[in-house]
Amino acid sequence: MRIAIIGCGSIAATHAQCLKKLSGLDLVAFADIKPERAIAFAEKYGGNAYASMEELLAQETVDAIHICTPHYLHTPMAVYGLTHGVHVFMEKPPVISREQLRELKEAVKTSERQLGLCFQNRYNPGVIKAKELLASGKAGKIKGARGIVTWSRTKPYYTESGWRGSLEMEGGGALINQSIHTLDLMHYLINDKAVKVDAVIGNHHLKGIIEVEDMMSAYVTYPEAVGCFYATTAYSANPAPLIELDCENMTIRIEELNITCFHKNGETEHIQLVGKPGYGKSYWGAGHEDCILDFYDSIKANRRFSLDLDTMESTILLMLGAYESARTGQEIKLL
Repeated sequence: MRIAIIGCGSIAATHAQCLKKLSGLDLVAFADIKPERAIAFAEKYGGNAYASMEELLAQETVDAIHICTPHYLHTPMAVYGLTHGVHVFMEKPPVISREQLRELKEAVKTSERQLGLCFQNRYNPGVIKAKELLASGKAGKIKGARGIVTWSRTKPYYTESGWRGSLEMEGGGALINQSIHTLDLMHYLINDKAVKVDAVIGNHHLKGIIEVEDMMSAYVTYPEAVGCFYATTAYSANPAPLIELDCENMTIRIEELNITCFHKNGETEHIQLVGKPGYGKSYWGAGHEDCILDFYDSIKANRRFSLDLDTMESTILLMLGAYESARTGQEIKLL
């Protein structure tokens, strides 16, 4: 299969390295509005460079594109790709508004090609192991969950990017950019539809510099559980996110490859997992390769990809609902 990458920033390098490693996938082209970046990728990974996605698709025969551009471009580029006959694998977030969600759903509905969403942390060993513990019944019912992300993003991260920190182009901050994966995993592990969300946002350390939040706190109500979520980019370091599940028989805590089970009888069980090396920042996880491989295996086998828009819509609606709640001061019903 012939593959192209649209947008040649830092996350694109992770996609390129994964694609070059996987057999049966030929990385042939790159596009970026800064031509020198596309040229640099073409020289490093092989292939041709273009100044736009439109030019690339007009001149190259490709089976799929990877969208690694700023957030506000994800949906229009995915729609363009799907309506021009190519499969699309897109970085998070899939959308930054309800209007974009409607546009993307319509494009998926009318296209014969697959759309895959890069929520690679669902492939992390810690998440898979937690899912197994829950499926075994040993943990019992989930009563509640918490997800915590405390990371550091300083002024240059925003001011040197040309788009981060802008509400119109980024769509948000600490949630939509840094911690959407943790919110998704908390939601995924609870394995139920969220009923409502009540959230607040703030800007503690970059006032006057960014339009988006550097902190979000959200309370998510499920039919039989509650979720407490907190994210900030005002911390001094970038430790592993923490996800914890309060179950009937034990509490399961996940921190990357470390799982701790706190049993109700007072015993503590430590599970140390082994994972493959990642291609980017350590706290991105190492699931990109498995996620990308699964996407192309789905295409080859003509089966539905597990992380398509239909599967991920509940996470997307939870994210959009959290922002709506924070901006209106109202609790938002999701069901």
